[in-house]
Amino acid sequence: MAAVLYGKEQLRVEPVAVPTISGGDLLVRVRAALTCGTDVKVFRRGYHARMIVPPALFGHELAGDIVAAGEDVGKFRAGQRIVAANSAPCRECFYCTRDAENLCEDLLFNNGAYAEFIRIPGRIVERNTYLIPDHLSYQDAALIEPLACVIRGLEETGVRPGDDLVVIGLGPIGLMFVRLAKVAGARVIAIGRRKTQLERAGKMGADVVISTHAHHDVVSSVRDSTRGRGVDVAIEAVGKPETWQQAVRMVRRGGTVNFFGGCPNDTHVSLDTSLLHYSEITCKASFHHTPAHIQKALDAVSAGHITAGDFVNRQEPLANLLDVMRHLMSHNGHMKTAIIP
Repeated sequence: MAAVLYGKEQLRVEPVAVPTISGGDLLVRVRAALTCGTDVKVFRRGYHARMIVPPALFGHELAGDIVAAGEDVGKFRAGQRIVAANSAPCRECFYCTRDAENLCEDLLFNNGAYAEFIRIPGRIVERNTYLIPDHLSYQDAALIEPLACVIRGLEETGVRPGDDLVVIGLGPIGLMFVRLAKVAGARVIAIGRRKTQLERAGKMGADVVISTHAHHDVVSSVRDSTRGRGVDVAIEAVGKPETWQQAVRMVRRGGTVNFFGGCPNDTHVSLDTSLLHYSEITCKASFHHTPAHIQKALDAVSAGHITAGDFVNRQEPLANLLDVMRHLMSHNGHMKTAIIP
């Protein structure tokens, strides 16, 4: 059984053949697949420009057991617990040779985590698949794909111990930013809508929590929390034009904004050019991850800096995936569900 996406909100869990593998591939029995905000967007829109074109197998955050290894696989064997990323770069194109593997011109994506079995293509086996340490659960291991994106986003901002950092948006990704920014030694301000989100942010270590319901002018609230100066780093983890604009107005002179939340296609944002120029504000955006960041994410989970228990609040069988997706679509920002095939 596997989940197949046919179009906008058209998802069916149906019988499919167990994948066949070639010389460099792995066949993996999925033990845990985590829901993701990207999957919810793909379910709503019916496609992803770079990752998935229906009809197609669905899902990309997984961990499981190797059932069979191709004859050319030397690193792994049947019976081992592994976590595989959802992509692998070519290592030969313009971007790969310039330390930007996430922008690879031939980035190989792999989907099909919401299934009993998944084929891991040879390139991903070779470059972006890892043994799960004995002390980690399958759900902990499956968390490393989104976590790797967050780690890369933080690195891109150049955050340092003692920095003031604000996170706008407290879904699972925003909460990962809160936690890892605290691990990096930052003073963290967290902005969210729901009381439960704010409470989770506090448990993750946020020093200040700001409710968008209680504070209509969140920019002023952030500046008040930094003696009027503004934060060193602003992370936008919502993906709306208005919060992109707010993020720019929250940083100090010389500060850095990371537009992590992707807005819908064809969205345009107006920014104050005078503010950007005379305050020397750096604006960056982060997309995806690299194998190096996947390894860093696995190290962070292995060290206990972050766990699936912080983000996964329920388990469901594969047969219930359609209901899970509909629920997540109507409850934007809710936590992750572990799908257990």
